[in-house]
Amino acid sequence: MSDSRQSLGRWGESIAVQYLESHGYHIRERNARTPYGEIDIVALKQEVISQNSVYPSSVAVFVEVKTRSSTTFGFPEESITVRKRAHMLAAADSYIQEHPELGNDWRIDLIAILCQGSSKKLSLKHFENVIT
Repeated sequence: MSDSRQSLGRWGESIAVQYLESHGYHIRERNARTPYGEIDIVALKQEVISQNSVYPSSVAVFVEVKTRSSTTFGFPEESITVRKRAHMLAAADSYIQEHPELGNDWRIDLIAILCQGSSKKLSLKHFENVIT
């Protein structure tokens, strides 16, 4: 991967972390390595178990960040292939097995970032639970 693509990717991950933190997520780890690949961001999100319950529980959220500077090759979210989905699922499952303290409540999200044009207009989309 070229230095400019790596730089763009790191920048996108930083933007994604800022976004997640501003929406109540706690960042547990960045660039977590597993035997099945890297997880860009591992976060925790407190959620209410049910409408009748006041006891929150944490959900582990594995976030894949895709950043692009143009739509020449499509939108960032379109770059998730069947193979990439399988790797994301295997990586998340492996991480959960290595960290049983996280419990069994988890999901995989995608953050797609597009920064294009001379004005560097930024577009961020958060897709929750992209792999079920």
